[in-house]
Amino acid sequence: MSRLHERHLAVSPDWLALYYRNPLELTHGRGRHVWDADGNRYLDFFGGILTTMTAHALPEVTQAVTEQAGRIIHSSTLYLNRPMVELAERIAVLSGIPEARVFFTTSGTEANDTALLLATAYRRSNQILAMRNSYHGRSFSTVSITGNQAWSPTSLSPLQTLYVHGGVRGRGPYAELSDERFIEACVADLEDLLGHSRRPAALIAEPVQGVGGFTSPPDGLFAAFREVLDRHGVLWISDEVQTGWGRTGDHFWGWQAHAENGPPDILTFAKGIGNGMSVGGVVARAEVMNCLDANSISTFGGSPVTMAASLANLAYLLEHDLQGNARRVGGLLIERLRSVAARFPAVREVRGRGLMIGVELVRPGTEEADPGAATAVLEAAREGGLLIGKGGGHSTSVLRIAPPLTLTVAEAEEGAAILADALHAAG
Repeated sequence: MSRLHERHLAVSPDWLALYYRNPLELTHGRGRHVWDADGNRYLDFFGGILTTMTAHALPEVTQAVTEQAGRIIHSSTLYLNRPMVELAERIAVLSGIPEARVFFTTSGTEANDTALLLATAYRRSNQILAMRNSYHGRSFSTVSITGNQAWSPTSLSPLQTLYVHGGVRGRGPYAELSDERFIEACVADLEDLLGHSRRPAALIAEPVQGVGGFTSPPDGLFAAFREVLDRHGVLWISDEVQTGWGRTGDHFWGWQAHAENGPPDILTFAKGIGNGMSVGGVVARAEVMNCLDANSISTFGGSPVTMAASLANLAYLLEHDLQGNARRVGGLLIERLRSVAARFPAVREVRGRGLMIGVELVRPGTEEADPGAATAVLEAAREGGLLIGKGGGHSTSVLRIAPPLTLTVAEAEEGAAILADALHAAG
């Protein structure tokens, strides 16, 4: 055990998890690579949990941070903030929400917490609909709407949460149905739930479940849900903390795969927009955003430095069509991984969209999740020079692969080859 690891254990909570038997200290990065304190170089296929969205040490972002820090680092929302207004203007247009208002936070957890505040105040209800297997953050309110029980340590929240089926396509009672019949069954489940509940404030849902193992419903599910929600006066919150900014390739936002009835009432974002800076936020139509009848501010949300970084990052993403790159290179990577998986009985499924890919592991010949295998592959991949993540609903048996959106074809091929070796070594 390293001295730094010993010091970490002495001052950190027991529940603050670290990857690897011998945890890594990452000291610097460039492009799609990072280096540890011993000088080892790794291809980064996890981006600090989908947060280094474009590239490590992207010059445009580091220059924007340096220049803004040289002018003023902090002011709070009590003062006009040009970078914050400029970024809000861009996000309002990109969101697709009419008459959009934008509020910035410091994290996805805080963004979802704010969305819950808005929805419950607007609808005068403390009842929330959430998806089974979901994850929405680590605050007192967001753990109470998290359907993945491995990440929900308390049920003592003042919110009453009811869980809807549909976030996991390949497991559960509807798994064997066609996509059309799956959607019909999930809509019937929602209708039945609403018929036995008080008036919920909102449904919150990730278009692709992140911590849950990159699972997603068939396209159109949330459009079908929206018809039901509108009849019952229930808002739709799309949690785009992991799916936003073009990562899924086919769409800029995850909700756009379900766009028949237009955008959500509330959209939350975080992670990738700051490329590592602490940025989150909420977008809602003015009627919903302005429903609060008390004053509020944010001390750190909308910080001039994080806003400058996000503006530079967003400009780079759009100017270089990184959504298109996620679609092209992500499609190639998924096909390579499916080819690799065909050689390993322990791989149940390779799924995903764009550069958001899950590899689910089971005990060969069964449907039983195998978290031990996932941990072994994670370790072996690290030994081979590749960093990946893990997650999953019933257990952490899914390898999570989400590289920066500038990933090249050569790097995708390299990463797939290392993962093949890791699966072999762990088998």
